[in-house]
Amino acid sequence: MAATQLDPVGSGSHPSVPRDSEELEEVELDIANPHYMSITKSASTINAEAVNSSSESEKGHQPVNGQLKHAGFWDHEMVNIRLHVLKLWTRTVLLLFVFVLLVLSIFNGVFFHIPKNYSSLIVYVVDFDGQADPYQGGTPLIGPAIVQATERLAKSDEPHLGYITMPPSKFNNDPIAVRRAVYDFKAHAAIIINANASTLLRQAVDQGNKTYDPKGAAQLIYVSARDQNTIPTYVVPQLTAFSTSFSADFGAQWTRTVIQNTSLQAPNLAAAPQALSPAVSFTTIDLRPFGPANVTPAVSIGLIYLIIIAFFSFTFFLPIHMKYLSPKGHPPLHFHQLIVWRWFATTGAYFFLSLGYSLVALAFQVPFANAAASATEGAVNPCAYGRATFFVYWMVNFLGMAALGLACENVAMALGNPVSLTRLFYLSSCEASAILFTFVESRSAALRDSR
Repeated sequence: MAATQLDPVGSGSHPSVPRDSEELEEVELDIANPHYMSITKSASTINAEAVNSSSESEKGHQPVNGQLKHAGFWDHEMVNIRLHVLKLWTRTVLLLFVFVLLVLSIFNGVFFHIPKNYSSLIVYVVDFDGQADPYQGGTPLIGPAIVQATERLAKSDEPHLGYITMPPSKFNNDPIAVRRAVYDFKAHAAIIINANASTLLRQAVDQGNKTYDPKGAAQLIYVSARDQNTIPTYVVPQLTAFSTSFSADFGAQWTRTVIQNTSLQAPNLAAAPQALSPAVSFTTIDLRPFGPANVTPAVSIGLIYLIIIAFFSFTFFLPIHMKYLSPKGHPPLHFHQLIVWRWFATTGAYFFLSLGYSLVALAFQVPFANAAASATEGAVNPCAYGRATFFVYWMVNFLGMAALGLACENVAMALGNPVSLTRLFYLSSCEASAILFTFVESRSAALRDSR
């Protein structure tokens, strides 16, 4: 019988395997062969070590008395997981770092060139001086001087508002129509030179009119409630600085002119000193002052809460919607019907959530039932829609939440649950666009009207 030959240790060969029972009977192992004994011992040793190692490994990770065995942070068994976690941590920090630099710069960049963007805040300059009966015929002084001052300022390199000279014919020669244009947001402010400005000034020095009021020469018109930040912060200080500077310059020049005129009588000049200095001033009319103070949250920080509710509320309803797809006692719903349901359910949720948001302002006595007032006269806290103002306020909040929330809902259905970075990008871009719109929208409208 042929004996099966075994390769020496390390040769990498294996004994031939018998293919049938007859061949098995002919196999004869040479137990006395030292190579066979060595292979057998080595194989037994390796198998025993593998079993012991496997047992120890399983014993180290299996619960002992119902509890998992814990390891220290620097344990040698934690090497791989430490490297994996460090890799994920580094990637996440890098992602957030890039996000902060790129995405959040959208909002900060809006404020970077604000002084250069002052010219986007449109101010109408309308000169009615000597343009209407019975003040026609004389040579206007105040109107042309103000127009020249604003045009000179508009051409300068220093930060300035967007002064645009408008002919009175654009407003049917009616100063009230200019106020209406400001109220309708066609301009952020307006400078109106009254038709009798120069005539009354000359009469004051000629006749010694003690009742002459320098503020009757011109008007500064604006609506601070249009934007409680932009108007008081940028528009009003610029207008105040211009009016103060113009009154000082014009008063000094006018005084020299009057003193050099020997035909004027000194007693008349003494009777009306205000006709010499300041001679010209401005009446400030705020058509809609911003107030009361308890309305501030509803138009500032409260809007951020409104956006947050709209963005994140869908995550609360997502488990509820998904029950339609879980076949637990019912078949799963058609996907297109699930989409329709989510749209209607989300819209209905925003309808009631916006009501709750609006009721907070009502509970803190924001006036929603005051009578309406004229658009061309100053009024404090009027309500344009009377008692229906609260309903209008509620619907505006509802439409705002629906516009923001449904967009987020669509992204969630198309791409899955949107990550927080996407929401923050959306929030930053929305706020930046709103602020930028303040500087661009009025200028575009004004340029259209000036053609």
